[in-house]
Amino acid sequence: MKLIITEVGLRDGIQNDAVFVPTADKIRLIQQLFDAGVRSVEATSFVSPQAVPQLVDAEDVIRGLRKPAGASVSALAPNVRGAHRAIRAGVDELVVFLSASESHNRKNVNRAVSDSLKGIEEIAELAAAHSVKVRGAIATAFGCPFEGDVPPQVVAGIARAFRAAGVTHLTLGDTTGMGTPAIVRRVCGEVLSAVSDAALSLHFHNTRGMAMVNVAEGLALGIAEYESSIAGIGGCPFAPGATGNICTEDMVNYLHECGHETGIDVARLTGVALEMERLLGRTLPGQLMRAGPRSRLHPMDSVRTAAAQPTA
Repeated sequence: MKLIITEVGLRDGIQNDAVFVPTADKIRLIQQLFDAGVRSVEATSFVSPQAVPQLVDAEDVIRGLRKPAGASVSALAPNVRGAHRAIRAGVDELVVFLSASESHNRKNVNRAVSDSLKGIEEIAELAAAHSVKVRGAIATAFGCPFEGDVPPQVVAGIARAFRAAGVTHLTLGDTTGMGTPAIVRRVCGEVLSAVSDAALSLHFHNTRGMAMVNVAEGLALGIAEYESSIAGIGGCPFAPGATGNICTEDMVNYLHECGHETGIDVARLTGVALEMERLLGRTLPGQLMRAGPRSRLHPMDSVRTAAAQPTA
């Protein structure tokens, strides 16, 4: 199966990081992702600079990119003002979002879900007038840290509301890493039944080490699009205990080992992860960047030999 991977590290991954990544470095990292074969990148967010200082350079990042043929650059647009900015900057796709649970939506954007939907309808109309695509992201689709399990019917109802607003591409987000294969199966099954004509992508966090098995469940359901973050960086500030997104290079390596195609060069991708680690100045969660591919062999003299055991 040919899969589509959307890299979100330059938005979701670094948005809350204390280390500011300079604009030139953000652009350079995205260009390196393109060089590695990534063709879908969520590059930034057109949110208030006061709210997210890390993404104060959203316009400069979008305008500084040299997109290869077939590449798509998206950006988060939390409101109509942000959507106007993103469209003027030249994004290919706007990402609009809300949470499946009322509690998390209140914490995340300080609005009721119904109010968020009204704002999304306005953004969708604006995007349609400018021939810009819109992707609707549903956060906490697989569990809320304040309410627990979110009924699949609730997630499906929000998906229908997105579809009614003209949004044809949906992302289900495991914002808090509460998803399990059984929950993924139930929620995705309900959503696929409710909006069978919409494209569906999955966005997992590895908070409890379940991200890769949840990807496996998504593949079993025939879902071909996944979002991930280079080196496994990121995490939601409004979800207690949440850690990073599923790691892009680890996931792509897994997908290739399972026989799927992504069009991405894992070795180059790992190089981008190491560069991100250098820029942020700390050890990042990715595993492939530490161990290398399974095909990497080592000379015997690079490892000490165990001492002989004494005999009786």
